Amino acid sequence: MITLGIETSCDETSVAIVKDGRKILSNVVASSLKEHKPYGGVVPEIASRAHLGALLPVMDASLRKAKIKLSKVDLVAVTRGPGLMGSLLVGISAAKALSFSLGKPLIGVDHVIAHIYAGLMDTKTKPPVRFPLIGLIVSGGHTLILRMDGPDQIRIVGRTLDDAAGEAFDKVAKILGLGYPGGPEIDKLARGASPRHLQFKKPILSKDSFDFSFSGIKTAVYYKVREIEKAGRLSPAIKKEICSHFQEAVCQALVEKTLAAAKKEHLKNIVVGGGVSANSRLRALLRKNAIFPSMALCQDNAAMIAGLGTALFRAGHRNSLDLTGYPNGHKA
Repeated sequence: MITLGIETSCDETSVAIVKDGRKILSNVVASSLKEHKPYGGVVPEIASRAHLGALLPVMDASLRKAKIKLSKVDLVAVTRGPGLMGSLLVGISAAKALSFSLGKPLIGVDHVIAHIYAGLMDTKTKPPVRFPLIGLIVSGGHTLILRMDGPDQIRIVGRTLDDAAGEAFDKVAKILGLGYPGGPEIDKLARGASPRHLQFKKPILSKDSFDFSFSGIKTAVYYKVREIEKAGRLSPAIKKEICSHFQEAVCQALVEKTLAAAKKEHLKNIVVGGGVSANSRLRALLRKNAIFPSMALCQDNAAMIAGLGTALFRAGHRNSLDLTGYPNGHKA
């Protein structure tokens, strides 16, 4: 089965061609990140316009790279949410047009849940998706622990009660005067430091909860930085130390809660996905326990959309041309 996937939930415009739900024939991504950098975050109107200009060229490039004619596509999968509504509508409209013109089935996909599939695609060494499993999704807008018994059998075990992990990274980077997005900047600056005694308390709620809260540690960093600035001691070395301690506290909280959730659910398979899955410290702490996506698949991409879309199609799901998007929430 050849699936064409479309992803336009935020600032990446992506089209992928995936065979049998796992083998990536192409996965082309165009980002409008440079256009958003001056604003310190994604501007919805800019993102929507960027998708309109990029989608068809990206689709053509993906088909050429896969050496597949459009007529050979068996299924069209598209992100239906969550995300920026204007951006989602660009991808959904294109997917509907393709489905109608080709006479091929259409499937709408939750791109947050699809992040789990990014770690299980196009590799000879890792097994195909095997359920049940624990999924840890860590991105700029979402932090979730899921139990997945199938592509459409999903239960939220834990979630953030305020800021997502990636959002906390971005905000702390802004406090420190670093670039956007903040996650890669903090990860880079933290390397080589050794936070033996954490300056910041690990953002862990009660031991009986698998939920997260990252607002408190972000605020703690803010006051620590203001205190150091008043003393005139905010040097590059101090910034490096703060990044290291902040990153360590967040990553340890993510790891501890995920492993505890897996133990409670009696599951050994753990898969990590989302933009923060590219973080080097998180990978180091979980490398013996979890499967991570390749670095190219950590960002939003259409390969994961095609992967989950194929699995949902095989499970009997279909969508009509009345398919709509949703900016918030999660749907299998």
